[in-house]
Amino acid sequence: MSKFLAKSPKHCAEKHGFFNIERLPKKLLYAFSTFLLSVFSLIFIVWLILRPSKPEFYLKEADIYQLDLTDPHLLNSSIQITLVSMNPNKKVGIYYDQLQVYASYKGQQITVYTSLPPFYQGHQDSNLLTASLVGAGLPVAPSLGYEVGRDQTAGTLILSLKVNGRLRWKVWTWVSGRYRFNVDCVAIIAFRPNVVVPPTLTSSKLGSQCSTIV
Repeated sequence: MSKFLAKSPKHCAEKHGFFNIERLPKKLLYAFSTFLLSVFSLIFIVWLILRPSKPEFYLKEADIYQLDLTDPHLLNSSIQITLVSMNPNKKVGIYYDQLQVYASYKGQQITVYTSLPPFYQGHQDSNLLTASLVGAGLPVAPSLGYEVGRDQTAGTLILSLKVNGRLRWKVWTWVSGRYRFNVDCVAIIAFRPNVVVPPTLTSSKLGSQCSTIV
């Protein structure tokens, strides 16, 4: 009667398992570990590069040349603005596409959309953007005239200047897809004292930073 010989799994692995990590050469393990570390380091660096800082916008100047109601529902406006656009990234360029600018007051749009030409902004570059915002017979709420009169009494008028568009990131020769971004700037316009209606408005030269959402 023959004996039944049973070998443990450990014994079989030691004898037949050529994937046993303990039997691999130390140099091969070191090279493999170094390769994995290099790959993960490269992925981490690319991840940092491809998460650039959003562009920064500053309001340099805003001039109101016209802001009056032809009747309680129609507004005529003419506003000239100058913005500074800055790219804070050291290794990422920005393409700006489909830029549109308009002004709003008390949550109401008071000019039509004005388009700006597309442009490219290099590493840590800045650009001056000027736009003429116009509204001719633009429908508004009847309460707008009351709001303007109240702000005239207070001595200041606060406008919201908005920029909508799309941008693309450029890293070396790679260019990303388009991302929507929105910019909101606040212009504080002062009324000159002791003037009759229509009131005279001074320029806003605040250099205030705008909020940017990408």
